[in-house]
Amino acid sequence: MNQSRPEFEFAVLGAGALGSILGAHLARAGHSVAMLARGRRADHIRVAGLHISGLAEMVTPVTVITDPAQLRSAGTLIVAMKTPGTDAALERLRHVDLDVALSIQNGPMKNDLLAQVFGATRVFGALANTSGELLPTGEVLFTRNVNILLGELGGDLSTRAQQVARTIDAAGVRATAVANILSLEWSKFSAWVGMMVLSVTTRAVTWRYLSDPGSARVLVRLVREIGALMQALKIDLTDESVLPVATICRASEDEAVATLTRVGREFELTAPGHRMSSLQDFEAGRSLEIHETLGYALREAARRGVAMPQVDSFYHLVVALDRMKANPQHTA
Repeated sequence: MNQSRPEFEFAVLGAGALGSILGAHLARAGHSVAMLARGRRADHIRVAGLHISGLAEMVTPVTVITDPAQLRSAGTLIVAMKTPGTDAALERLRHVDLDVALSIQNGPMKNDLLAQVFGATRVFGALANTSGELLPTGEVLFTRNVNILLGELGGDLSTRAQQVARTIDAAGVRATAVANILSLEWSKFSAWVGMMVLSVTTRAVTWRYLSDPGSARVLVRLVREIGALMQALKIDLTDESVLPVATICRASEDEAVATLTRVGREFELTAPGHRMSSLQDFEAGRSLEIHETLGYALREAARRGVAMPQVDSFYHLVVALDRMKANPQHTA
């Protein structure tokens, strides 16, 4: 734990859509922020700042660090990079003196990776019901600002978690500290798995596959399989997610499909242009978050004897889509 003032109040690992939204808001609010970025994205931010449009309009200068060895200390590390390569990226930050670290990445594997590097007592669980899209110009379109939830992995509602949440919320990105973060993270993951799969297989905006009864039925079956894994892990299901996961898992299949189609109609009204980040990545030719998310769930299910045939089938399909997108001329 830092005994003196840290070099930066916040360090943000990853300067994609969500990392940029958080970094820009926190910097605009007067907090010292370091963006850990690389390549052309780092060069763009260094020259032009963080440009946010949509739900907020701002251009904010911010410190950019391309070599992790240059970061000595930070109050809070926020991991916002895509999941591939997270373990290697965190290893390069092992030397950093931190108060706490949290990740808004998809899937529960992120907490394990943070704990391995910084120790579990310095890790918050977290999830983001927040959306944005990094445009080719370098501008970030801020499209959804519902809530970032964070909390202690042990289930306590701590003062430090409340302080970090209040700081982010006051900066303009809605955030709340909670006690049941593992339940919320896994419930969100259950919804995310189904939505990720449907987004890249249908290539549709979110409301379309939620409101179509055929794709909604497939999504229900995927959600239920992750729900069964949650039960094996003794993690409570909750409806406090982007989808009402507990209701979907406990209702009849037809009732669950009807529930999803209603959610789809709400998305059509409130966020008609919303697209999953997985679809954005797929269309941009970026690697999909598969092995660290669906693959992680399948490995955990295998350890506990939980059958997940739908997740397994779509895991292989999405891996194939990702491979074909990356190598369109490859025939082997």
